[in-house]
Amino acid sequence: MPSAPGPTVLAGRHVRLEPLAESHVPDLFEAGGRDEEVWRWLSAPTPRTEAELRGIVSGRLKDVEDGKRVAFAVLSQDGGTAIGTTNLHSWHRADGRIEIGGTWFGRKWWRTAANTETKLLTMSYVFEALDYAAVVWRIGPGNLRSREAITRVGATLTGSEPETGLLTYTMRLAEWPAAKKRLSERLARA
Repeated sequence: MPSAPGPTVLAGRHVRLEPLAESHVPDLFEAGGRDEEVWRWLSAPTPRTEAELRGIVSGRLKDVEDGKRVAFAVLSQDGGTAIGTTNLHSWHRADGRIEIGGTWFGRKWWRTAANTETKLLTMSYVFEALDYAAVVWRIGPGNLRSREAITRVGATLTGSEPETGLLTYTMRLAEWPAAKKRLSERLARA
């Protein structure tokens, strides 16, 4: 049976993922606050002020405290500043599924090595360290950028949720070695 995720640090060449904290808010706001396009497909409204973003982060931290989520700040290795977030949540240890969601980066880091390495680090953690059998993403049908990014990684569309309209993409453990190779090759070119 897979292990439940917990607070940890995941470090690569381009990014470092560390437990999200309120101290990350100023950097995160600078990276992507007030940007409608960054927040367009997220469940939270676009934060117009640092205080609004602090409220969003506080909600995430409450979920962490309640054991419902592991939230990471994504820090740039070259500057050490927070440039986005990603989360592990909705894990089902009995059937080996875990969800990655709530991922966002400031627009400057879209389609960069930072985003690629974040995917590589989180999926390595859930497949190799925690022993999950499948990773799930739920994405709005209009969010073509995220849908294309997850498909490029190797996830496949496995269903939709009539009550939310979200599309479900899944990557199974058997697909992970090929996906890891693709991500690693992309990072080697970065």
